Amino acid sequence: MVEPQPDTLNGRRLLIVEDEYMIAADLAHALKDRGANVNGPAASTEEALELLETEHHIDGAVLDINLGGERSYQVADALRARAVPFVFATGYDSWNIPDTYASVPCLEKPVNTRALARLLSRN
Repeated sequence: MVEPQPDTLNGRRLLIVEDEYMIAADLAHALKDRGANVNGPAASTEEALELLETEHHIDGAVLDINLGGERSYQVADALRARAVPFVFATGYDSWNIPDTYASVPCLEKPVNTRALARLLSRN
């Protein structure tokens, strides 16, 4: 029996920044199932920054750190400047993440979407 998904993200506008198509699609699907409106997924830093320029209201974001060899820290900084909370979803160990982002929640891949929804619904 399939457990119903809570609407913990009902109406929240979330940005997904992930370069692996299947992971991005799974994240988008899981977040939409919980009531979120998903922007993206953006597969590159450039694409994510363009989405941030055009989308004036974002409630939260999920960032993969490694986007085809490029780091997503520029996107993280842009989100911080707008006071938008975000979560790193990555295959990296936390010790690989710069101290500047020590307070950012980090989930290891494969991402537990229930934990992700809890983190994104806090703010």
